[in-house]
Amino acid sequence: MALRDEVFDHGPDPDNPGWRHWNLKDETLFNGAVMGKLITRVDDDGKARLRMFPERRHQNLQGIIHGAVTLSLIDISLFTTMHNIGSGNAGPSVTVELSTQFVGGGKPDRPLDAVCEIVRETGSMVFVRGTVVQEDYAVASFSGIVKKIKPRAAA
Repeated sequence: MALRDEVFDHGPDPDNPGWRHWNLKDETLFNGAVMGKLITRVDDDGKARLRMFPERRHQNLQGIIHGAVTLSLIDISLFTTMHNIGSGNAGPSVTVELSTQFVGGGKPDRPLDAVCEIVRETGSMVFVRGTVVQEDYAVASFSGIVKKIKPRAAA
């Protein structure tokens, strides 16, 4: 089942040429309510990139991007990667494993990007690895596994 246009906005972003939206139309759900505007593209090297725009609400008491926000960006990036450079089918599916190493503090005044590649995709699983960066500055590295959910037959 592909992402449905009636619930998801993944069209071109006119403010950022070459980028596409990655937003649920219901902004009261997690992505919009917590993360804010998300955009995605495929880089020239074939990697998928998901970008967020940090706001004050994304900071911790130290004035850096909260680790939970970085983890959320990573989790969402698994699905943008499936959609952009995998089979194209990012739903329905669920994260079954996520390993993250924080290597730096994210600065709240610059976009935060998750840059990903698919290690392997099977009929039921997608293995992704990537980094979270702000330009050339590394914030985290990660790997994750997503399980594709098959629709259940009607009883």
